[in-house]
Amino acid sequence: MERRKFIGAAGLAGILATGMAPAVQAGQSIRWRLASRFPKIQDIPHSGIEAFIRMVKEISGGKFEILLQEAEEQTASAGVLDSVQNGNVECGHTSAVYNISKDDVFALDGAIPFGLNARQMTAWMQQGNGLTLLREFYGNFGIINFPMGNTGAQMGGWYRKPVKSLADLKGLRMRITGLGSRVFERIGGKPSNLPSGEIVKAFERGNIDAAEWVGPYDDSKLGLQKVSKHYAYPGWWEGGSQFSLYVNQRAYDALTEENQAILEAATTVAHRDIQAQYDAKNPLALKELLAGKVKLMPLPATVLDAAYQAAQDLYAELSGKNPQWRKIYGSYAAFLRNQGWNWGYGELGFGNYMHERQQKAIATQQSELSRKKSAPAGRR
Repeated sequence: MERRKFIGAAGLAGILATGMAPAVQAGQSIRWRLASRFPKIQDIPHSGIEAFIRMVKEISGGKFEILLQEAEEQTASAGVLDSVQNGNVECGHTSAVYNISKDDVFALDGAIPFGLNARQMTAWMQQGNGLTLLREFYGNFGIINFPMGNTGAQMGGWYRKPVKSLADLKGLRMRITGLGSRVFERIGGKPSNLPSGEIVKAFERGNIDAAEWVGPYDDSKLGLQKVSKHYAYPGWWEGGSQFSLYVNQRAYDALTEENQAILEAATTVAHRDIQAQYDAKNPLALKELLAGKVKLMPLPATVLDAAYQAAQDLYAELSGKNPQWRKIYGSYAAFLRNQGWNWGYGELGFGNYMHERQQKAIATQQSELSRKKSAPAGRR
């Protein structure tokens, strides 16, 4: 029995007529191209992409291959959505927050200020109405989307000086992206959307006063600890930033059901793997940063409260002028409200207790090491 069939002559002619290059070679093998917006320095999503590509090839018995197209970061950041939509590549891995200049709704597929965390986002997508609603939205762009990774809750950025009040943010120049940049501007800051390769240089040259990137692991690889020692938390703008695989709808429809299932299975595994890597590597990276004299700085409640209210005002405005935002955000917000029942008591109650116990254990261990070092040689 023939296991898979990519596309017939009429279908190929149709794709060529739209300007999309063929993804078929002899023997009906499938050859796709994947554009990524993530630079190699972000090795967690980069390795997730590579694992996804390997899995598709292995499950298909080598009949479905995807070639990763490396691109300059500036081009990739601006062009993944357009490249997939136009059929220049069959698929692309990106963060939807970089597309909000086209439509604010894209943020709901990535992260919004004071929104769902990583697990809650996955739950909304899979068990709520999130994936259905977002796929209706992406249909306007000729794209089908698959969740593929999440950073988890992010940190609150790096600052030249400690932030002690809302007044400290007035006129503060900060590298910040997504809808968080608009909220930051509403509470007095001056947002700047810089690509990753320019953040540290801008800090060194005095062009910015603060910067957010991702979290401890990615931030340390970028070198932000070299230009700042004040590390804030929490990252209220991205409680969990989801990545997405964009697939050209025509290319997807041309796949057999078997290959569509392979694609979905591979994205699901990659989604879990990328999130697990961040969960595993961020704590160790933060530990190393603190050992390197970085100072953790909780953002004041007055700052968080002002940002929260500004975010709610922004969402109300978007609901008033953007019907698609109103429809999808309505589902998102209702799901978020219900999450408080379990997270507020079960998850956070347990998590906060365990955090306190772990901090006490660390303090006891450090005290014991200090005592042994200071004790006379004969008493050790």
